[in-house]
Amino acid sequence: MAGAERGQRGQRGQRHGHPPGRLLLLLLGGLAALAAAQVTSEDQEVPEHKPVEVRCAAFRSGSGSARIEWKFQRGSSLVLIYYGGELTEPYQDRVQFSPTSIRFRSVTREDSGKYICEVVADGSHIAKSEVNLIVQGEATLAPGKPLAHVPSSATVGARAVLRCSEGQGSPPPTFRWYKDGTELPPDPKSSPAFRNSSYSLDPRTGELIFEPVGGWDTGDYHCEASNNVGSPQKSDVFRMEASEVNVGGIVAAVVLLLLLLALAALGIWFAHRRGYFGSDAGGKKVIYSQPSRRSEGEFKQTSSFLV
Repeated sequence: MAGAERGQRGQRGQRHGHPPGRLLLLLLGGLAALAAAQVTSEDQEVPEHKPVEVRCAAFRSGSGSARIEWKFQRGSSLVLIYYGGELTEPYQDRVQFSPTSIRFRSVTREDSGKYICEVVADGSHIAKSEVNLIVQGEATLAPGKPLAHVPSSATVGARAVLRCSEGQGSPPPTFRWYKDGTELPPDPKSSPAFRNSSYSLDPRTGELIFEPVGGWDTGDYHCEASNNVGSPQKSDVFRMEASEVNVGGIVAAVVLLLLLLALAALGIWFAHRRGYFGSDAGGKKVIYSQPSRRSEGEFKQTSSFLV
């Protein structure tokens, strides 16, 4: 009886669980897959705030439709970067994916860590590559005195470009512009003091473009450079005068030019009529007249003589 009961429990265990032989095969298969996995590792040092490409050495050109996964490990934290054929949410706006690599538009020291690329082909073959990324922080340096390029004059209705430059700060500074001591906002319509102006301002390049220039844009201008290291630095002050086009002066100049051309043409015509442009032979006039023809009888008469 006891033996029969043990036999029945064994049969029920086989029906509701995995047979011992199958469990052994699964375990051996997993160990074989891990043993067959090819793992490569390398270190990569890159500067901060620069684009970076992290290669997947595990991917081969003949991998075909292999499944690729990217993971980021820092300490005990493990985060998926690329999974299920798409980038995960934190990396969608920062990373570009290709089968051979992932490319960051810009990295910071927070991106330092281990990047793991796993390639699974033919359902069982696993290849894995690891890149230990080390992002080196930039040496910080406060900006020096910026140089402002301001035209001394600008024509109302035309385009005027003001530039601010600085080459010492690290990281690169951003720029602000001031007119008569008041900061210009990025959008002139947002400030009552500049709502009549029409300009665009790029804080990264330091370029201030008036298009078109208005009479109210006359003033004293200077720029400021800052990068959160040290205190902001100001340029020298330059004045820009916005002036109207002198239409009356242009018309007067055109009329004067036409008058001079008319006088020149009249002088040439008068000289030609007076013969100053005629040609002569050594300054002497040569008059040629054809001799008169005489009859034959008159010739004989004149040719006779007395003996």
